Amino acid sequence: MIVLQVLLPERLSLGHRWLMPAFELPIIGLLAAARPGEMERRSVLLRRTGLTLIAVVSLANGWAVGRLVVDIATGAGVGNAAQLLITGADVWLINVLTFAVWYWELDRGGPLERALGTQEHPDFLFPQMTTPDMASKDWEPRFLDYFYVAFTNATAFSPTDTLPLSRGAKAGMLLQSAISLVTAALVVAKAVNALQ
Repeated sequence: MIVLQVLLPERLSLGHRWLMPAFELPIIGLLAAARPGEMERRSVLLRRTGLTLIAVVSLANGWAVGRLVVDIATGAGVGNAAQLLITGADVWLINVLTFAVWYWELDRGGPLERALGTQEHPDFLFPQMTTPDMASKDWEPRFLDYFYVAFTNATAFSPTDTLPLSRGAKAGMLLQSAISLVTAALVVAKAVNALQ
């Protein structure tokens, strides 16, 4: 995601294009140094730090989407059709990754809470949960499963095989679909118009 942020045009970056990576990399380093995969109990500070990082990334991506929409509407700085498609794809993919992390972090309290089984009711209903004989007994969703949910939600503008159960999951998928729809529709429409 950081590489995609650096590749964004300067006008779509929140501040200087290196501002977000300069903020994100030390926090990611801190979270990695804490070895969350080896934890057996919750760390409120690490949890809040991770959620704050995702919130800041979401804010930066919201800025990029908003700025891209304004640029397309006013015709300012969008470049040729190829540049616009690349920029739109960059913003769209950051959006997918951001929501994948949100889904992964929030479903049943996050990865640690899911592994410990502290929350009974899931936010997302994966197919493996409804057909347990088709998956291993200890199956639980991993990051790739949430990335798949975010990707398919961004392309279909609706859930595909994984259903949102909680209001929070529904709100997240609704927001992600709206952002994806606006980004894709405007970028493609402007790019097609530029080609003619």
